[in-house]
Amino acid sequence: MTGKDARGRLSRPVYEHELARLQIELVKLQEWVRAEGTRLVVVFEGRDAAGKGSTIKRVTEHLNPRVVRIEALPKPTERERTQWYFQRYVELLPAAGEIVLFDRSWYNRAGVERVLGYCTAEEYRRFLQQCPIFERLVVGDGILLRKYWFSVSRDEQERRFRARLDDPLRRWKLSTVDLVSVPRWDDYSRAKDDMFVHTDIPEAPWFVVDSDHKRRGRINMIAHLLGSVPYHEIARDRVTLPPRSPDGGYTRTDRRLQREVPDHAATLLKGSALSSSGEGTSAPHRGRRS
Repeated sequence: MTGKDARGRLSRPVYEHELARLQIELVKLQEWVRAEGTRLVVVFEGRDAAGKGSTIKRVTEHLNPRVVRIEALPKPTERERTQWYFQRYVELLPAAGEIVLFDRSWYNRAGVERVLGYCTAEEYRRFLQQCPIFERLVVGDGILLRKYWFSVSRDEQERRFRARLDDPLRRWKLSTVDLVSVPRWDDYSRAKDDMFVHTDIPEAPWFVVDSDHKRRGRINMIAHLLGSVPYHEIARDRVTLPPRSPDGGYTRTDRRLQREVPDHAATLLKGSALSSSGEGTSAPHRGRRS
């Protein structure tokens, strides 16, 4: 088995096997960060529907939210608009033993804000001037900074947008900003190119993730992140369950005195029984994750 079909997509078995292996390594990375007091920042940027959010989900799926934090800031308040642009991001940087994943970051100014006119020309110019300085200060203070740009083709982006329109679980992901980005593809492309020219610096380089095939993009990004950090497995004390305490004569409170949630699962079991006997309707199929 080659592990990919004619379109270059990883087969599900190969993908899930490798994802599970990488997620075990992510747990080791997390424990190393916590034990060593390391500070790690990972920036996820890219076009709308490029696969940033789904990759972040796979990264954090088995990690401790007390160690690994996702930051996805809303638009700034009126007060925040009067602050130094990087100010609200500084307070979100990790302390010792923490990992912060930015689902979009200070690079909003170089993309959405520039293209849609949410910042002035002077604010944009100042960002391009200050951003490399800001990132050199971050890295110089010992924070590990990794920046990933998720690249998606125009046709694939449109296909994903259309799929969201018909999916009640993902329709919320489509915003007015997303829709405006469709006819302004070239403007966003130029903005990204200019951003790379000014901010792809040796201390904090950009790494591009080809995300037309989501499975490959996720695997490639996670593997690169793990390979870029000099972590190692932290030895942990073996944990054993203590013996149960002897019966102390406790009697559970009568359940009729408590408010329990209705047994919705029982209705599903009843419906399943009817379906197996040829009655009722089958439950909607929910596909496996990709």
